Amino acid sequence: MRREVGADPSGLTTGEAEARLERYGPNVLSTEARETRLQVFLRQFKSVLIVILIIAAAVSFLVGEPLDAAAILIIVVLNAILGYSQEWQAGEAIEALRKMLIQHAVVVRDGERREIDAAAMVPGDLVLLAMGERVPADIYIVEATSLQIDEAPLTGESAPVDKAPGTLPAGTALAERSNMAFAGTTVTNGHGQGIAVATGMQTEFGRIAGLSQRVEDEATPLARQMDRLGRDLGLIALGIAVLAVAVGLLQQRELLEMFLVGVSLAVAVIPEGLPAVVTLTLAIGIKTMMRRNCLIRHLPASETLGAVSVICTDKTGTLTRNEMAVVRVRTPDTEVTVTGAGYLPVGEFLVDGKPVDPLGNPGLRQFLQTVLLCNHATLAHEEGGWRVFGTPTEGALVVAAKKAGLSRDDAPEAKKEFSFNSTRKRMSIIYPEEGGDVAHVKGAPEVLLARSSRVLLGGSAVPLTDELREALLTDLEEYASRGLRVLGAACRRLPAGIEWTADTVETDLVFLGFAGIVDPPRPEAAEAIRLCKSAGIDVIMITGDNPLTASAIARELGLSSEGAMTGADLEAMTDNELEERLKTTKVLSRVTAEHKLRVIDILSRNRSVIAMTGDGVNDAPALKKASIGIAMGIKGTDAAKESSDMVLVDDNFASIVAGVEEGRREYDNISRFTRYLLSSNIGELVAIVGALLLGLPLILIPVQILWINLVTDGLTALALGLEPAERDVMQRRPRDPQESILTRSAYAVILLLGVWLGLLTIYVFQGLYEVDLDRARTMAFTGLIIFELYNVLNFRSFRYPLHRIGFFSNPALILAILGSLALQALVVYVPVFNVFLGTAPLTLADWGLLALLGLPVLLAGEAYKIVRLRAGKEHETSPVPA
Repeated sequence: MRREVGADPSGLTTGEAEARLERYGPNVLSTEARETRLQVFLRQFKSVLIVILIIAAAVSFLVGEPLDAAAILIIVVLNAILGYSQEWQAGEAIEALRKMLIQHAVVVRDGERREIDAAAMVPGDLVLLAMGERVPADIYIVEATSLQIDEAPLTGESAPVDKAPGTLPAGTALAERSNMAFAGTTVTNGHGQGIAVATGMQTEFGRIAGLSQRVEDEATPLARQMDRLGRDLGLIALGIAVLAVAVGLLQQRELLEMFLVGVSLAVAVIPEGLPAVVTLTLAIGIKTMMRRNCLIRHLPASETLGAVSVICTDKTGTLTRNEMAVVRVRTPDTEVTVTGAGYLPVGEFLVDGKPVDPLGNPGLRQFLQTVLLCNHATLAHEEGGWRVFGTPTEGALVVAAKKAGLSRDDAPEAKKEFSFNSTRKRMSIIYPEEGGDVAHVKGAPEVLLARSSRVLLGGSAVPLTDELREALLTDLEEYASRGLRVLGAACRRLPAGIEWTADTVETDLVFLGFAGIVDPPRPEAAEAIRLCKSAGIDVIMITGDNPLTASAIARELGLSSEGAMTGADLEAMTDNELEERLKTTKVLSRVTAEHKLRVIDILSRNRSVIAMTGDGVNDAPALKKASIGIAMGIKGTDAAKESSDMVLVDDNFASIVAGVEEGRREYDNISRFTRYLLSSNIGELVAIVGALLLGLPLILIPVQILWINLVTDGLTALALGLEPAERDVMQRRPRDPQESILTRSAYAVILLLGVWLGLLTIYVFQGLYEVDLDRARTMAFTGLIIFELYNVLNFRSFRYPLHRIGFFSNPALILAILGSLALQALVVYVPVFNVFLGTAPLTLADWGLLALLGLPVLLAGEAYKIVRLRAGKEHETSPVPA
């Protein structure tokens, strides 16, 4: 390895370092150029519906209707400003991958130790590593003393990894390369030095960053459906407008009049308010999700979350707390259960389910005393909670001792230490005590048992029998099979006059027992997984941890899985074999970033909408590739957050479930107001075309249609977007992302209601137009608005009548209806609006007639729902009528 990078044991010279910097480039990551404010703003105009509205504005201007054109353009620009402001605020510069690289590094150059900017490091540099520092490059270890490194951000491994010099076989898995320290990881114990073998984009970190940059963003299901709807409406509008003009010309009407009819029809077909209402609904949904600890970074992601059918979740820090804890202690004469959560030093010690005084039990007290004294970790209370300084495993032992009321505050100064390494698998610290020096030892239980001749039973050291040794080893295997990380303890009062070496001290030990340590599941994670099951969402655990630990956590959380697959298993399978295996195996361990991308690709084959949760650098490419990437807000790396669509502010897996519920509510409401708006537009279309075919004058002028579409319908549709979630929203399977937002049954309902509204409008108009055309148009204009306000109540639920969902359960809609009526009164009675919108005052009797004519629209919808309920034919798994 040294020869490959041209390393020198005394470090590089300054000249050689400069030459290599020129050859290899700086130790930084290349980053994707961030979108400018202008690019984000212009992206808001990519929707097909928006393009059609711009074309409609242009046509309106060309046929001499500048006010109509201005009204359409205003709504288009306001929609773009709203979408831009939401996305820019959500995506404020994180600069994730740059922040993850170390700012400074300690190297040896010209035979001297120097602190340099990490960007100036080059392959071949001799790098010094110390506890608490981030590793600045990929480094081949040449010297190590008790060196342990936290690789969780890179591999997902929850416990620090022992590092030591040595050679390993080619192809050794990333998580098992004990002779390497990787960029972006952290030294948690000991110190060492090594040769930099890769910098910048050539590091494992950089390779994963490159994967993230190559992953293409995909359109969300809602965006695809809205574009499809926009194309369909555009073609329909064009076809109807051309056909109407042709019919009018055959009736020998004026060409200018028919152009006006054509524009009116085009405006009537297109729901001008729909893009703005969708954007506003998603924006309001983002605010709601933020209150539920879900920070949405991209506007459509809130709705996409509601369509999720598979959640691929990391284990460490996502399903678990990422805080190691002692849960069991096995001493030679008893087994003790330890309660508590995380690093909070509060809990009980239970024997057979009953609390015991740990200090009153000699064996348990001595075990806790030894693991506390043979320990370098410290526990401190900071703002926001308790924090461990040192390795998480040692921290767990300190927390357990503190739960028992023990501390090192009065401990004497240690006289000697024999450090831990992966070969010895143990460490010892010697303290002076009354009656002589005592060695406190901790390490692998099987190693300590082999070096012990006695055990502590009933407070006295007695010979370790073969029978007891076998019993302890059996329990040890049982702990390991349950995924517990096991650490043993022993002690020895040292004879006077012996020479202190590791071999002379760590022999003839008194074995004290061993502790079972685990990164415990989050208390709310099990309930969240249960809710995912009820919602038809598949949960797959993907982790860099070992399969035994991963399987144990899965069992504890109630995540059913036929065994566990490792990264090696995945590589040995074809895509078809892996696709079949993923149907029953939900635990994947020892996986790499490439494995995660492959799993997402395979799951995408059957049109799954995939959410990927994670917090590490290793999660970043998969977070970007998934339909929706979900990063942890507290413990997530900047790289993960930058690649995600959503950030869990509280790192709580359960918040995902709340987000799914909110996403489903948003989609249901988008579905509701889309159908409501289209039924209104069909009513306008039927009224205009019907009047044309009957030889009547133009029943609605373009500016009146725009008023209906933008003001009246816009207000009520936006309020409809605030409709509360239905009771069974989390008891139905996810929707098919390929399914259109408008099903066949939805088209039938839209057409039926639209024709009804249109015929009512013609009925109102045809009896008055010969007497007073302005009053007739005002009656048709106001009548259509009143009919639509009745109709909006039909769309509050597709299954339940108003008395079941509560008439006042959506107060915003009631206010929107009253507001629309008030605005229409202004339009009818204020002179300036009479001129602008071509209206005339109406009598109270006119208003009463229109109210009576529209009432059956609501009553028929209510009757239909009641009949369906009584017949037991409501569709429990679909938010739309079949």
